[in-house]
Amino acid sequence: MQLPLGKGIFLIAAPTLRDPNFRQTVVLLCEHGADGALGVVVNRPTAMSVSEALPHVPVLEGQRHVLFSGGPVQPNQVMLLYRLNQMPDNSHHVFDGVCLGGDVELVDRILTTNQGREAFRAYVGYSGWGPGQLESEMKTGSWITIPADPNIVFEKDPLRIWPDIVSALGEEYRHYADMPIDPCLN
Repeated sequence: MQLPLGKGIFLIAAPTLRDPNFRQTVVLLCEHGADGALGVVVNRPTAMSVSEALPHVPVLEGQRHVLFSGGPVQPNQVMLLYRLNQMPDNSHHVFDGVCLGGDVELVDRILTTNQGREAFRAYVGYSGWGPGQLESEMKTGSWITIPADPNIVFEKDPLRIWPDIVSALGEEYRHYADMPIDPCLN
């Protein structure tokens, strides 16, 4: 059963989705409406650290937080996703204490106060769809929707996210969980 599109859900790339930008990805949908949709790929770590992408942020100096590839749109823009105990007034709430923003003061707070479950992830680029585009992709079976889980976003090994979710979708999907990202390697 598919969940309706809306912010705070995961878009799971169907095993048949061949677009290299989204093959074997899990996208957290952060916004969805008449104007289109916006999300970030939560399972594509890059070889860069956040401190390399944001060298002007002193609190990140020497930190090894991984920078993630959020998607093919605006690949030079860094977006921050936070899990916070208390939402700031200017935040864009996505779901369950998770917000999307760009405030480096929040990064400083998370890194210096270490309040248990608070965390952040940085994404270079994002995933975007124009009006009706994502709905069309849903009709062709490109995506499977499930409720988003902040533990998957912030705590799970990103390389295990897609295969573990696909495996949990049931017997008909389980055999796809270990397929290589490039089908030619099969």
